[in-house]
Formats: sequence, structure tokens, C-alpha cells
Amino acid sequence: MITTVITFLIVFCILVIVHEYGHFLAAKKSGILVREFSVGMGPKIVDLKRRGTTFTLRILPIGGYVRMAGLDEEDEELKAGQPVVLTTNSAGVVTTINTSEKFRSAVGVPLIVTKFDLQDALFIEGYENGDEGAAKRFAVDHDATIIEKDGTEVRIAPRDVQFQSASVWRRLLTNFAGPFNNFILAIVVFALMGILQGAVPSNSNQVQVIDNGVAQKAGVRNNDRIVAVDGQKTQNWSAISKAVSSHPKQSITLKLQKNGKTRSVRVTPKVVNNGQKKVGMIGIQSSMTTNLGSRIMYGFTGTWQMTKALFSALAQMLHGFSLNDLGGPVAIYATTSKATQQGFNAVLYILGFLSLNLGIVNLLPIPALDGGKILLNLIEVVRRKPMKMETENMITLVGFGFLMLLMLLVTWNDIQRYFF
Repeated sequence: MITTVITFLIVFCILVIVHEYGHFLAAKKSGILVREFSVGMGPKIVDLKRRGTTFTLRILPIGGYVRMAGLDEEDEELKAGQPVVLTTNSAGVVTTINTSEKFRSAVGVPLIVTKFDLQDALFIEGYENGDEGAAKRFAVDHDATIIEKDGTEVRIAPRDVQFQSASVWRRLLTNFAGPFNNFILAIVVFALMGILQGAVPSNSNQVQVIDNGVAQKAGVRNNDRIVAVDGQKTQNWSAISKAVSSHPKQSITLKLQKNGKTRSVRVTPKVVNNGQKKVGMIGIQSSMTTNLGSRIMYGFTGTWQMTKALFSALAQMLHGFSLNDLGGPVAIYATTSKATQQGFNAVLYILGFLSLNLGIVNLLPIPALDGGKILLNLIEVVRRKPMKMETENMITLVGFGFLMLLMLLVTWNDIQRYFF
């Protein structure tokens, strides 16, 4: 139990950190201020401030985020009439604005806010020490911080470092960088699997047979090469798999080669339900190779094979959608639990699969996902002008609401599937 929980948290943290670090790095390179980098959601456990960004660990392992200046934030972090405590430097310029009543310091200038501008003019004005005789104005430093209600200290967001101030192409790349990092992680994980396993599928047309399988009973032997299926040339494992799986319960002819000799056998693939559709199988598998280069390249070949399988699953969902086709944190935990029992390589496989899944799903053109944001960027490129912020925020809000509802339904469905 403890091992499973620890493994789940490690897998979760790796997925979130890698994805969000893509957004974080691209934003920094584009001159966009990243105010917060959070792993987890909900109440804050701990935070650490480094180079203008506050890194937080939050209690709910259901995701994470990078909070970029001016993007999906409240219009006003301060309000007229709000009590705050200011910290100033030797020149009297504000360096910290404390809005938290719970984490308020006794040291500083108490102020009742009357006016402020933390984007352009950079000032805050109000009644000092409750004296309403005359409002006092303070200049605010460009890199000043604001302590929020929960005690999280983040940089203020002047307009020049806001997300909207970057060019549309820089914003598009920032949105794409998260999924891109997931693809890189999948490639690294599958390459590591190839190295640790000592052998990987060769993707040649040379096959190994499974004992008492259809192929073995028909006369196929280990290390035979299947060079054609029903007259169609098969130069690699992918071609063989496609040709056989598309003929469930239909007699087919395999043309075999071994040691310079050619022969043919007829087989009838048995029907197997792979969870999406009925396919044909004859009890063969790809031959393995121990070549180090091939094992490293498995990072790319394994990722490509998994990508095709995921897109096939997405296409199948269009013909008949079910909540059982989706999985949330509960499903990930259950899957991680099984992988933990099977060993380190199984955990690596789950990590690579989830990372690739996260990258692909995030690129779907759904508002609030990275793909939806990229779509809005492309619309801006075509229109040659940005969409109204109110319109963009409304689209994002609708998408976010849809995703939250879907997550609740998926999580409840997962609980029913795995615990009842």
C-alpha cells in the first residue's frame, strides 16, 4: 500500500513537473513573468520563492499549473477599501503588499486602499494608519511582491511582462511547450526501458511463435520471416500485424522464408476483442534484438507505436463514447498499483504511456486545454488581431467548466469500477 502510494506520487510529480516546466521555460524565454509554478491543486502545503517565481506544493494530486502574469487571473488583486500592510525600501518605494489577514506582519505601513495601478503607473494610494484626512501615494517597485490571502507571495504583474504582451507566436510556442515536453519524456522513458530490458522488438518481418498458437499448429517456426500475407508484401512487423488483425476468422496465406527457402502455409486468425473492436490473432510476436542502437532507438519506435495506438483509440471513441474509455486520478492510481507489483519496467511503461497520453489529450482543440489555447492563437494569426479578452476568457471558462464536470463524472465512474 505504502509503496503504491509513493510510486503514484512520484509518477504524478514527474508528469506534472515535466509538463508545466515546458510552459515555464518557454514563458521565461518569451519575457513572460511566471508568478507561480504549482504541483498539485487546492490548499498550499509549502512554497519557495526563486528568481521571481513562487514554487508551491499543493495538497490535491489532480494536476498542476504555471500561473503567468495576465493570463486567466482576476482583474483586480486589490480593491478600494481593502486593508493592506506595505513594506518599503530605503527610498520609500513599496516592495511588498500584504493582503493576508492571517499572515500579516506587525512591521510595515498599514494602509486602507483608495486607488492603485499595478500594471502601468505602478502606485498604490490610501489612508495611512487609518488617518482619513489625506490619502498618501506610494510608488510601487516593478518587481514588488503581493502576499495573497492564503499567504502565497507572488510578483505583481506589470503590463510589460504579461502574457498578452508577448507576440502571438511566442504565446503559441508557450502553449505548445507543455505537451512537447510530455513527448520528450515518453521518448526518454521508452529508451530507458529498451536499455534496461536488454532487448526490444526489432520491427522486422522475422517472428517468434507462441506455443500451441494458431501459427505454430500451422507450421510456422521461430525465426521464420513472413514476407507476404495473401500476396501483400510485409517488410516489417507493423505490416504483418495490420494484415493479420484485419482478418479475424478469415483464412489467409502466409509466405514464409528461412535459410534461403520459401514455403507457404494457410492459417485462420482467431477472434480477439482488444477492448475497441474484434481483431485477428495467430499467436506470433516480433523477434527481439539486443543491438544497443536499436534499444536506444526504441525511445522513438516505442513512442511512435504507442502514439498510433492512442490515436486509434481516440478515433474509436468517436463511434461510441463511454466513460470507461477515460481515466482520472483514481484510474491512474489503480494502474500504478498493478505496475508496482510487476516491477520497475512496468512502472516505466506506465509513466511513458501516461506522459504520451497527457501530451496528446492536451493538444485536443478544447477550450482550457493547451490545444484550445493554440487554436485561439491560430485564429488570431488569421484575423491579424487578438480576440477580445472578454470573449477569450468566456470561451476558456466554458471549456474549464466542461472539463471539471467531465473530471467529476470520470472520477466517480473510476471509483465505481475499481472499488465497488
